Amino acid sequence: MPALVNYGGDDDFYSGGSFYTNSTDLGRLCSISSQVDVYCPPRKRARISAPFLFGETEFEQNKQPSIDVLPEECLFEIFKRLPGGRERSSCACVSKHWLMLLTSIRKSEYESSKVVKENTDLVSEDVEMISSDEDDGYLTRCLEGKKATDMRLAAVAVGTSGHGGLGKLSIRGSSSSCGVTNFGLSAIARGCPSLKALSLWNIPCVGDEGLSEIAKECLLLEKLDLCQCPSVSNKGLIAIAVNCPNLTSLSIESCPKIGNEGLQAIGKLCPKLQSISIKDCPLVGDHGVSSLLASASSVLSKVKLQGLNITDFSLAVIGHYGKSVTNLMLSGLLNVSEKGFWVMGNAQGLQKLASLMITSCWGVTDVSLEAMGKGCTNLKQMCLRRCCFLSDDGLVAFAKSAGSLECLQLEECNRVTQSGIIRVLSNCGLKSLMLVKCLGIKDMSLGAPLSSTCNSLKSLSVRNCPGFGTAGLAMVGKLCPQLQHVDLSGLYGITDAGLLPLLENCEAGLVKVNLSGCLNLTDEVVLALTRLHGGTLKLLNLDGCRRITDTSLVAVADNCVFLSDLDVSRCAITDSGVAALSHAEQLNLQVLSFSGCSGVSNKSMPFLKKLGKTLVGLNLQHCNSISSRTVELLVESLWRCDTLF
Repeated sequence: MPALVNYGGDDDFYSGGSFYTNSTDLGRLCSISSQVDVYCPPRKRARISAPFLFGETEFEQNKQPSIDVLPEECLFEIFKRLPGGRERSSCACVSKHWLMLLTSIRKSEYESSKVVKENTDLVSEDVEMISSDEDDGYLTRCLEGKKATDMRLAAVAVGTSGHGGLGKLSIRGSSSSCGVTNFGLSAIARGCPSLKALSLWNIPCVGDEGLSEIAKECLLLEKLDLCQCPSVSNKGLIAIAVNCPNLTSLSIESCPKIGNEGLQAIGKLCPKLQSISIKDCPLVGDHGVSSLLASASSVLSKVKLQGLNITDFSLAVIGHYGKSVTNLMLSGLLNVSEKGFWVMGNAQGLQKLASLMITSCWGVTDVSLEAMGKGCTNLKQMCLRRCCFLSDDGLVAFAKSAGSLECLQLEECNRVTQSGIIRVLSNCGLKSLMLVKCLGIKDMSLGAPLSSTCNSLKSLSVRNCPGFGTAGLAMVGKLCPQLQHVDLSGLYGITDAGLLPLLENCEAGLVKVNLSGCLNLTDEVVLALTRLHGGTLKLLNLDGCRRITDTSLVAVADNCVFLSDLDVSRCAITDSGVAALSHAEQLNLQVLSFSGCSGVSNKSMPFLKKLGKTLVGLNLQHCNSISSRTVELLVESLWRCDTLF
């Protein structure tokens, strides 16, 4: 700093440039603009002819770089003139103070942004110009747990500007700490105007102030996800509605201060809203839901309502105004009666509805389900969970009314019996049927031979239905000869005698078979399966079938050409079975699991290496006969394969 120190005392103005002859004197981080005039008052330089001793404290203070003593206003002006994102990131790394100053600057306030805008305005409209803007919103950032802090958000706000701009931000907080506050979210708002998707989960210290800053600065916001944000109220949601007209997706869960007013504003001011999900918000009622659905009816296609205090009125509005709704999920609506679902179906407004999922709603009865079937003529997928008042008659009437139905899933619907399932399969063109924990489905003898078959059914899944046994399998085999995917996991009661007729009647060739947990099946089933369907089988899961031995693996090696996924966890498999698989020339396994097979030992290492040439996933967990050293060598050899041990 010789020019400043040797200043002679003349009362002059210095215009243009810096007093410093060497740019490094400013930390190589800043320069004063040529348009700035600096006035230096007259001052004489002290002459010191004798040695002078400084105290330690004063000496340390005089050693500080000169830029650190500049007021924040000067630093603010300097930082505004930084040419790009890389320089801003470098400055942010200097100190926490500098990082905080940088986050207080909006992108529009940087001189480089103004220059780009001026140059853009000068270009003729007839000339096609490629934009040089850095912040187009290409980057995605996710902060979880202890990493979710204001400081990290500030660093993200500064750092992403020079690398494509932040487009998606996800913050997963922690209940034990309040790491993210309104300050951090405001830093993102000022530094990332390109933000299009924001997800806040379990962030108790972020409230309306932070969300309002996002709304004010991030005008391109399209997706907003709020979960367990107790400090956010209608005020923050209204700010989003006022400033973010491009909003297409809104998800609100467990936000106790958000109610009807916020949803009303979203419905009126967000004309592009396509997806809405509201769960466990006690202040949300009929007024908010009905206003939202009525206002956004033209483009709204996905609606999820869970655990809300709404009544029949809201479902009537859905049935009348949901003309664009294609996916509808209703769960835990305990105040909605049979009348609400009946009116929703008879309103004839859900003509485009393709997927409907209803869980734990007492208003679903035989009468209301039939009405929904008649009103939703294009319905293709139907899922009913824990609908305790639904019986065979209502299910059959619904299947007949919904002529386009392709996929039906029933879970814990205990009044539905095997007779009802047979009638459904006989009267509609289902392609997929899934039954989970339906205790009412039990084996029964057929009084008369089946009059028709269901050639359309390609996929059957019966999981954890303890009453489904040999008779049920025989019925399915005769009724559905075109099955390709079969999942019978958890049916510990079925035997070889019950499953063999099903395998023999499947004419199209099975592609995926899941028999996990079927404890009584033996090698005989696998031998028949590979012999009849070895040319089409791609996935075979025998997890927990403890009576399956090496004989099955030999059959798989000899007959299965396209098998890519094999799971024989907790089976009676030994080294001999592994060797048989490795010697199969046509077998190209990609996923293989021997988890819990104590008969597989270190002797299988060369066979596993050979199999590993095509494997991308290998599970050797709980194989107690394989040593840690063998596993280490195997992992080193199969570096392309993801090995669990």
